[in-house]
Amino acid sequence: MTERLNLHALANADPGRTGVTLPPIDPGALTAGIVHLGVGAFHRAHQAVYTELAAAATGETRWGIVGATGRSGAVVRQLQPQDGLYGVLTKDAAETSLRIVGSIRQVVSGSRDQEAVMDAVADRRVSVTTLTITEKGYPRDASGGLAVGTDAVTADIEAVRGVLSGRSGGSGSSVGLLTAGLARRFGATQAPISVVSCDNLPGNGPQLARLVRDMADRAGDSAFSEWVRSGVAFPATMVDRIVPATTDGDRAEETALLGLHDEGLVVAEPFGQWVIEDAFAGDRPAWEKAGATVTADVAPFEKAKLRMLNATHCLLAYLGALRGIDTIAGAAADDYLIAAARALQTRDVIPTLDTPPGMDLAEYGESILTRFLNPSLPHTTAQVAMDGSQKLPIRIIATASDRLKAGTVPDACALTLAAWMVFVYRGRDKDGRDLPLSDPLADTLREHAAGSEAGLADRMFAVKQMFPEDVAGHDGFRAAVRTHVDRLLREIP
Repeated sequence: MTERLNLHALANADPGRTGVTLPPIDPGALTAGIVHLGVGAFHRAHQAVYTELAAAATGETRWGIVGATGRSGAVVRQLQPQDGLYGVLTKDAAETSLRIVGSIRQVVSGSRDQEAVMDAVADRRVSVTTLTITEKGYPRDASGGLAVGTDAVTADIEAVRGVLSGRSGGSGSSVGLLTAGLARRFGATQAPISVVSCDNLPGNGPQLARLVRDMADRAGDSAFSEWVRSGVAFPATMVDRIVPATTDGDRAEETALLGLHDEGLVVAEPFGQWVIEDAFAGDRPAWEKAGATVTADVAPFEKAKLRMLNATHCLLAYLGALRGIDTIAGAAADDYLIAAARALQTRDVIPTLDTPPGMDLAEYGESILTRFLNPSLPHTTAQVAMDGSQKLPIRIIATASDRLKAGTVPDACALTLAAWMVFVYRGRDKDGRDLPLSDPLADTLREHAAGSEAGLADRMFAVKQMFPEDVAGHDGFRAAVRTHVDRLLREIP
């Protein structure tokens, strides 16, 4: 039986193995300076790598990470026996390489051990908390404010009140757990801290700040509320790296390279991007020395990524899934779909963007399509199609709104939304295989979709949580979506 990866086993591994990079800084020497909420595959392939490289570039040993999981305890079971070590298997059409990462020094369950998470956030040595909790992890109402009255937010507010009064209580969301941790820090040290959202939300820093500040206000301690505003920074960020699900074949490939078994392996493409607003309350890792961009304004980068890369991902996912194509790489190899993707980028999206410094948007668009063609990254169309009600308003509908205001009906946006509507309505591809609807609004979407084919588009436009009036009420855009829906329904009988 192959020995499992851990600090002892790694010390005895062959350091000269071709294609394997070992941690550039001794994991055992690291102390915790960062708490991360949502320690899933993306964080391990992205921020944790940047943080380790930044620490190595400066020789600092204070940027170890305490990682808190979401509801699942799988990552705890994967990483605790491995002393926090895991591999990142980087794959493209030409080559495969492996990096062993040691920046995560502790992993705790965010649902079962909330006290440990709050203690970590309160630790004076910690100056940064980062989050990757996905769009649906933010307890927002339709206006983007705190979803007051929901069970999760009610539990969150009570948990914060409990911490402020010296009691304990379970939070209902990751944002609630973060705010409770900040309340404990307020009571312990009041040391400044920066909270960095790394999720695909426009203005993710201000979004998170709004939720945390509202939660703090509702907890009823004015001194705590004031400290959250004066002592806690919420820099905005933009993140990008494709991280597909790890397969047994990937694990076997890593074992062949390293000679050790790794339960925590993640897989990623070679490309990575991290743009960070230079608005911190205190110390942070020198992420720019690891390739990140630290800038005064993240918005142009963020908007380009959400509307070009993420929107193209959605188009390929819904159209590809309906056509029976299992992977994004397969969808990007389809001539019809790639033409639709280029039309989305060049005709609909680019006219709505301000070009970020140093970026050519046309070249950026082509680089996205090349990345999606990577056959070594079997990102499934069904996986990308998840949570459409959360993704499409940001990635497609916002672009449609801008183009309509400019007097143009964005046909590729209409095609993407039509594909999503048929995906929800049919629930199967052209070959009759099921297409699962995994979405926070799944019940609402099914209710609107139910009925005759003829009225499908109009019923879906009535999902007010997704469609603003300027889009839903535009006759020309509705007509374009109806036309595409009718055609897709004929193609997917």
